Amino acid sequence: MAVTGSRWTAIVGYSLVGAATQLVWLNFAGVTTVAASHYGVSESAIGWLAQVFPLLYVVLAIPCGLLLDRWFRAGLIAGAVLTALGASLRLIGDDYGWLLAGQLVASVAQPLVLNAVTGITGRYLAPDDRPKGIAVGTASIFAGMVLAFLLSAVFGASLEPMLAVTAAFCVAAAVVLIAALRDEGAYSATRHLERGALRIAWGDPLIRRLCVLALFPFGVFVALSTFAQALLEPAGVSSSTASTILLVNVVAGVLGSAVIPVIVARRQAESSHLVLSLSITALACIALALTPGVITAFITITLIGLALLPALPIVLELVERRTGEAEGTAAGLIWMSGNLGGLLVAVAVGLLVNHPSTAFLVMAAIALAAVPGARALNQPIADLQSPSHPHP
Repeated sequence: MAVTGSRWTAIVGYSLVGAATQLVWLNFAGVTTVAASHYGVSESAIGWLAQVFPLLYVVLAIPCGLLLDRWFRAGLIAGAVLTALGASLRLIGDDYGWLLAGQLVASVAQPLVLNAVTGITGRYLAPDDRPKGIAVGTASIFAGMVLAFLLSAVFGASLEPMLAVTAAFCVAAAVVLIAALRDEGAYSATRHLERGALRIAWGDPLIRRLCVLALFPFGVFVALSTFAQALLEPAGVSSSTASTILLVNVVAGVLGSAVIPVIVARRQAESSHLVLSLSITALACIALALTPGVITAFITITLIGLALLPALPIVLELVERRTGEAEGTAAGLIWMSGNLGGLLVAVAVGLLVNHPSTAFLVMAAIALAAVPGARALNQPIADLQSPSHPHP
């Protein structure tokens, strides 16, 4: 049944839970050394508290997408509850074992939540509002990253209060979402697809192209976020300054993700913007390779956040417009590709961490390698039907 009006309360609830998943994921990103000392483990062990998220995402993206396409409301609520449960488990005992248990539970929830960003807009927003809804939902995910960095800065070595605030936020977000989805109105809880959702999604050549393209910008962003401090340190950029630069990078991405995709969708300039964002990223990485320093890093990394992060909601809006009944699985494919790209590029850059210029040039080359693919999307995107008439 067609959507006759927009229910923005559902988008608000989803946005809070989306932010919660990222908050749990990155809780320790800014306090790695402090957490390692507090719990009596190595810094790499603390790093695994975050690394389990992309690793499990690659494994669970497709199963969770299939579940959402079949039982959307139940799957999304399960993701919200598991996120809250994972955050709460970390409060049971002041030891690493409970931390890891909580992270594992929350990491299972993440694909249920993030894969739903297209489904929530398709079910609760009118067609004209869907690009805006996807932009808001995706921006909220990035906002969760900002919140994680802010909590680290506010609480510092006070880990238990930080975890308690995180758990309270996750529980509140779950309650808001459940209240917003308390009934689906015209939507049935179970969706029966005429064909397999995975076959529908992967059988679409445009979706396959978008999956391949997602490897590159995701990969560069994850690698830059992971190793920026180490790569900039030889140029005299302190760890605190690098953390501030990365925070500004994500804030710029949040603002860009909330505004740019709506304008791009209105002007049907998706391909052109993807080419532009990849080109800006490549030029910024080249500048970092040639003239690293505090000022260069602030300017270039902020530009990367502003240009690169909005690419995700742009791609997801195309997915929602294209796939219709299999949008959860298709979104899962995009997220899986992105997380895989993040793992691969981060490993490659990690091997070059003692050679900063080379590492930045490698990231520039990866961004440039995606430009022809982004340019080639121009005609397939132009051939898409309007958002009010999804591709069958």
